[in-house]
Amino acid sequence: MTANTLVNSKLVCVALNDKAQLAALEGAFNEAPYKKPPTQPVLYYKPRNTWSVNGAEIEWAKDFDGVDVPAMAVGASLGVVIGKEICRVSAEDALDYVVGYTLVSDFSLPEESYYRPDIKGKCLDGSAPVGPTIVPADQISNPDALRVTLSVNGHLRSNFELSGMQRGVAELISIISHIMTLQPGEMIAVGFAGDRVAVAKGDRVDAQIEGVGTLTNTLGGA
Repeated sequence: MTANTLVNSKLVCVALNDKAQLAALEGAFNEAPYKKPPTQPVLYYKPRNTWSVNGAEIEWAKDFDGVDVPAMAVGASLGVVIGKEICRVSAEDALDYVVGYTLVSDFSLPEESYYRPDIKGKCLDGSAPVGPTIVPADQISNPDALRVTLSVNGHLRSNFELSGMQRGVAELISIISHIMTLQPGEMIAVGFAGDRVAVAKGDRVDAQIEGVGTLTNTLGGA
């Protein structure tokens, strides 16, 4: 399968699924406006206007007045591609509904708060490339054992072991399927390293998972 077959309708991303990030933010989450740490997965959408592919140039974001924003950041995640309709599936059965795995890069404005969904920062045109291919699910024996790396201009900037996620792949699929029905071709980006990587105009970004592939994009506006 190629990236052209990805994302039939929904690309659901999971924020705050890095145990180390949650631990670092524990104090802040016990203060206003949060009052307590999250008890359920923190989800956000990357809508259709954000979808992009391997090799695409990512447009540098502009502010409301058309002026370039001062900073952008990127995170990388394993993308779990749904193979058949799911509604209220158990964690024990959840992986039976996965057709394959790919990579997702999320280019966004730097995150300052998790209290409300960051529509402006997360919904930038072309900011969610996926691909380059879908690796069949039967070729990945344990998706929670994978490692996601992110390099900028050939230099390793992020190294995230999925074993360090607060919730594993099967548990996330189950929880999300109790919130919404998932259809074939839709995808879940299951978790990003807590520290997003700052990028500059003209940077080349390589997101990689061994056995899944390498997703390469460049920042425009150099």
